[in-house]
This record gives sequence, structure tokens and C-alpha cells, in this order.
Amino acid sequence: MDNLTSRYSVLLVEGLQVTPQSSQLTFIFLLMAYVFVMVSNIGILIQISAEKSLHQPMHILFCHLPVSDIMGATVLIPRLLKDLLTDPSERYITYVECVFQAFFTHLYGTTSNTILMIMAFDRYVAICNPLRYPTIMSNKMMVKLSAGAWIAAVVPVSILIGLSVRLSHCRSVIQNHSCDNPSLFKLSCENTVINNVYGLTFTVVLLTSSLGWVLLTYIRIAMVCIKSKNKATNSKAIKTCSTHLAVYVIMQICGFVPIFLHRFPAYVESRKFGNVMFHVIPPGLNPIIYGLQAKEIRQRMLKLYSGKRAKIREKPGKKGRVDSFESMTASWWLDPFL
Repeated sequence: MDNLTSRYSVLLVEGLQVTPQSSQLTFIFLLMAYVFVMVSNIGILIQISAEKSLHQPMHILFCHLPVSDIMGATVLIPRLLKDLLTDPSERYITYVECVFQAFFTHLYGTTSNTILMIMAFDRYVAICNPLRYPTIMSNKMMVKLSAGAWIAAVVPVSILIGLSVRLSHCRSVIQNHSCDNPSLFKLSCENTVINNVYGLTFTVVLLTSSLGWVLLTYIRIAMVCIKSKNKATNSKAIKTCSTHLAVYVIMQICGFVPIFLHRFPAYVESRKFGNVMFHVIPPGLNPIIYGLQAKEIRQRMLKLYSGKRAKIREKPGKKGRVDSFESMTASWWLDPFL
């Protein structure tokens, strides 16, 4: 078995099955999506880090989401871009690289749930216990919640990948567009019952705990809003929760599609496409949804935008046209979020 293991230290990745014409369009789409994901998420992180007024528990906890999204996009898209420019017979990857890709792929999927769970707790405390919020959401609590979200993801994912790495492998082809845990243990000719049982248990526990926790917090929030007669407070609570809920629902839908299609071998390419979208859509939409709905972040963006427009306005010969454009743009861009 040791000889078989060392023989296939380099693996061949099946990749996306697209025509030469489609591969060019796919490459352009993925490249544009990746650039947008990186710029928008890094921009949000820089804004929150640089602006002292944004150093609040809600925004600090939110910082973990862009980090996770950057990780999720980076672990998959650059490799796909490279494979799209490479002949299918030459899409090689080392076994070590494959293991790392599988680890961070599953880590991204897990942290997407655990981070949104701690953000749901933050919203629960803010709405249901507003007077105790500063006391409960202290710096010590934020460190505990943040560490808990990542530890709860790193430990089970490490065990998941470790169970596959322990196996010897007798195959050298990754029958997928990228490396993940099933792709790893399918390289082996040994018994993989433990891998399947642990993987299924891990998925069920993660999704059940995530859905259960979010559902519980929103039921408690809804009860508080129903009992409260303050329309302004209820409106603010609904607006805040709708942002978190939109991000959570989008993430769950994008994550459930490839899991569901995995049960239907006839839709292999659709499953691959669905998995790619899981690494593209949530990371691309999250900074838009949270960045524009969060009042403080939106005001910071408006301040930066106004500063740039003011500099342009100072240029001679363009004052009237710039003022008109600015007023038109501000009314179109900001009205939906005010």
C-alpha cells in the first residue's frame, strides 16, 4: 500500500466539462467575480478597521464573514481559472495541494454557518436585551464568540480530512472540478464506511444546529417585536434582521443545491456548477447586503464618495455637469436604503 500511495503523489483533476467557446466566457465571468469578491470584501475590512466609529461588536463580528468569503473564493476560483486555460489531460495537482484545497473548502462551508450563528446571537441580544447589550457583548465575549466560531469549524473539518488522509490511494484521478473530502477518500480502495458515516454525521449536525439556532433566535426576536408597541424599534429590528436573514438564506440555498444534486449522478456538471456558485454568490453578495444596509458603513462609503465628487467639482469647466450628475446619482443610489 505504501508503494501505491507514493505512486500517485500527483493527481489529475477532471475539472469542468465545458466547450472551448464556453471556457472563455466562463473564464471571464469567474475572473470578474473573483476581482469583485476580493475588492468588495477587502474594502469592507479596511473600512471597519480604519474607522473608529465602526469598532462596535456588530461590525467587529461581521469582519469574520469577509475573511471567510475571501478564503472560500481564493481556495477555488484561482485554481479553476488556471484549469480553464490548461488542456484537460494536463490539469495536474499534487496530493498535498489537493488536501489543503479540500480542507479550506470544507472550512469555508463550515465557518459560513458558525459565523452567521454568532451574528444571530448578537442580533438577539441587541433586540431582546438592549439595556444589557454593552455588558453582555463585551470585548471578552467577542473574543470567545469569534474563537468559538473558528474552533467549531477547524476541529471537525480537521478530523474529516484526517480520516481521508490516513487512507492509502490506488487511483490518481479527482473526479470533480476541485478537491474535496469525497474526492480524497474515493482515491482509496480501502473501506471508507467511517469516512461516509462521519461526513454525513458532521453535515447533519452542522446544518441542524445552524438552522435550529437561527430559527430559535428569530422566534425570540419575533416574540419581542410582537409584544412591543414601539413601531420605530420594531422597524429597526426588522431591517437589521432582514439583512442577516437574507445572507443566511442565500448561503443555505447555494450550499444545499450541490449537496442535493450529489444524489443524482446524471447531474454531475450541474452539481459542479452549483458548487462553484457557492464560492461565488455568497462572497459577492454579502458585502453588498451588509455594506449598504449597515447605516454606519453606508455613511462612511457616502463620505468617501462625496469627497471624491468634491475634488472632481473643483476642476474648472465641469461644475454644472458634476453637480447635476451627483444629485441624480445620490437619489438613485441612496433612496432604497434610507
